[in-house]
Amino acid sequence: MSQVCVIMQSMLAFPPPDPDEDEASGAVTVMVTVAEGGGRLDKALADAAPDLSRARIQALMTQGQVRLAGQPLTNLSARAAAGTYELTLPPPTPAEPQPEDVPLTVLYEDAHLIVVDKPPGMAVHPAPGSETGTLVNALLHHCGASLSGIGGVARPGIVHRIDKDTSGIVVSAKSDAAHQGLSALFAAHDIDRVYVALVRGAPKPRSGSLETRIGRSSTDRKKMAVLRAGGREAITHYQTTTLFGTEDKPLAALVACRLETGRTHQIRVHLAALGAPCLGDPVYGAGAPTQKVRDAMDEAGLARQALHASVLGFVHPVTGETLRFESPLPGDMARLKDKLGEL
Repeated sequence: MSQVCVIMQSMLAFPPPDPDEDEASGAVTVMVTVAEGGGRLDKALADAAPDLSRARIQALMTQGQVRLAGQPLTNLSARAAAGTYELTLPPPTPAEPQPEDVPLTVLYEDAHLIVVDKPPGMAVHPAPGSETGTLVNALLHHCGASLSGIGGVARPGIVHRIDKDTSGIVVSAKSDAAHQGLSALFAAHDIDRVYVALVRGAPKPRSGSLETRIGRSSTDRKKMAVLRAGGREAITHYQTTTLFGTEDKPLAALVACRLETGRTHQIRVHLAALGAPCLGDPVYGAGAPTQKVRDAMDEAGLARQALHASVLGFVHPVTGETLRFESPLPGDMARLKDKLGEL
């Protein structure tokens, strides 16, 4: 029978409790011994540190804030091993996002909405690991009081999002009318959205449509996957516009994807399902590209999935004006495209 014995627990650098904060910042050390293999680490640590919930322990692990012998432990299903664990608790973050003077590339703005070209590396809204420097923080500073409360205090103005390391066009609401109208347009799939991706190899067939179900992977809850049952309907129309290498054995390709639905990681999952994952994708890019392509990625400075939201078109929900915006490839993807063209 598995058994976890707590030998010592000590609190380091904890300030006096603040009645306005749920948790203090600081560090916790826990020494455990494990008999017959031990139980799950997150449960063992939560049992040893009753002030921290198991969910909080899991969040700390995901952020690399749980260490054994100086090494971060990020596997949520890891078993407890004997030793002294160090848990670092970051300072608590405000319940509401705060305005930050972060530069924005504004493509369009009026009293009701704002369209920006988001750089790679900027999260759309605060989340564990990306509490500051997000698009929401920047919008709160740029738009001021007009954004307050639109769509809720946690994600004010946000009606859709793109991944942190995906670049490109995002629209946000500045009024309740725009928020309701944009939300309705997205729900009805009445938005023109085109993404461009640089992929390993090329999709087979070279163009077409994918209509699948997408939901959480049964083997890795951090990933999305194409499911036979369950999940949500996901439709992507794609076209290969440029091949790099030979027609019969391309090394890479430029693919345009038009979204009919907008599920989490939809394009990345669908391209991977076609055998042509986004170059640089750390989650869905199973299988390494050729050495020539890897060299091109290094020379171009690509450090994220090569995916860019290049077109966004819709009817203004308040004025009725037809709007369409285009964004060129950002620097890293433009350089990579040029490098691939030299292969």
